[in-house]
Amino acid sequence: MTDMERLQQLENWIRTQFPEQSFTLLPASADASFRRYFRVTLADGRTAIAMDAPPQHEDCAPFIHCAQILSETEVHVPRILAQDLDAGFLLLSDLGNRTYLQAFNDQPESADRLYQDATDTLVQLQLSQRNQELPVYDEALLLRELNLFPEWYLHRHLQVTLTSQQKTVLNNSFALIVQNSLAQPRVLVHRDYHSRNLMVTTPNPGVLDFQDAVLGPLTYDLVSLLKDAYIQWDEERILDWAIRYWEKARRAGLPISSDFAVFYRDFEWMGVQRHIKVLGIFARLNHRDGKIGYVSDMPRVLEYLRKACERYSELHPLLLLLDEWHAIKPGQKIGYTF
Repeated sequence: MTDMERLQQLENWIRTQFPEQSFTLLPASADASFRRYFRVTLADGRTAIAMDAPPQHEDCAPFIHCAQILSETEVHVPRILAQDLDAGFLLLSDLGNRTYLQAFNDQPESADRLYQDATDTLVQLQLSQRNQELPVYDEALLLRELNLFPEWYLHRHLQVTLTSQQKTVLNNSFALIVQNSLAQPRVLVHRDYHSRNLMVTTPNPGVLDFQDAVLGPLTYDLVSLLKDAYIQWDEERILDWAIRYWEKARRAGLPISSDFAVFYRDFEWMGVQRHIKVLGIFARLNHRDGKIGYVSDMPRVLEYLRKACERYSELHPLLLLLDEWHAIKPGQKIGYTF
C-alpha cells in the first residue's frame, strides 16, 4: 500500500467517527518509528490527533495499555477516543502543538518552571502501582540497545572496524554499565521522557510516546529529561534540577538512595547507557531510514558520554576508545564533525 492509499484509508476511517462533520487533516508530527500523527480539525473547531501505526510495523496495544496505566497515576496523557487495532488507527485527544523543546527555544527563562512540572510528573509516574504489568528492562534488552552502538554508530557511521582488543574493552565496559543499571531500584520507566515528548499543556506537562514503557532503573527517565539529546544545559543547572528531583522522590517514598552522591553516580552511569544507545539509534535512523536530521544531534550526545566517562575511572578505557575513534589527542580542544 502506498502512503497516499494509507492516508486515504485513514481519512475514510476518521469520516466514520464524525459522519456529520467535515474535517481537515494535516500532519501533526512524526517520530523515529513508523508511526505518523495527523491533526484532525472539525468544522466546529474541535481538534483531535489521528495516529497511523501500520500494523505490519507497529502494535497499538502497548500504547493503549500504557495510556491506561499512566492516566491512573494522574499523568496527563491523551485520551483514546476511538480505535481500530486491525488497521492500526487510533484517535486521540489533542494535547496541543507546543512541545517543551519549542518553549525552551522561544523562552529559555521558562526552563525552571517547566522542569519543575516535568519532575513532579516524573515522580507521579514512578509511583505507579501497576508497573509489574510492564516488560522488564532486563540484561538482554540493555545489551541489545548497547550493541546498536558498534553495529550502527561505529561500523556504519564512523566506518570503524574493531580490533579484538577494542571489542574486549567495549564488552567489559558494557558489562559494567549493565551491572549498574540492574542494581538500581526499579520503577515505571517511560524510556523517552524528553523535550520532544512533553507538551506545554494544562495540567502541565502532557506526556506522549509512552508505548515502550518498562519496569526499569529509577534514574533512566531523569537522564532522558536532563541530559536531553535535543537541547543542552549547563552542568550546574542539571545538578540543581537533579537535586530538586531527588528531594521530591525521597518525600514521595520512592526507593531512592538517601545519599545524593550515590544517586547521582547512578544517574550518570545510566546516562552512559542511554547515550551509547542513542548514538546507535541516531546512526540507524540516518543510514537505514534516511532520517538525516538526527546526525546534527550526535555531537551533543557524544559530549554527554565523554564527560561522564571522564569522571569515573572504571569508564576511562571506554573514554580512550572514544577519543581514538574520533581522533582526539590528549589535551586537544574537542569539536566534533559528522
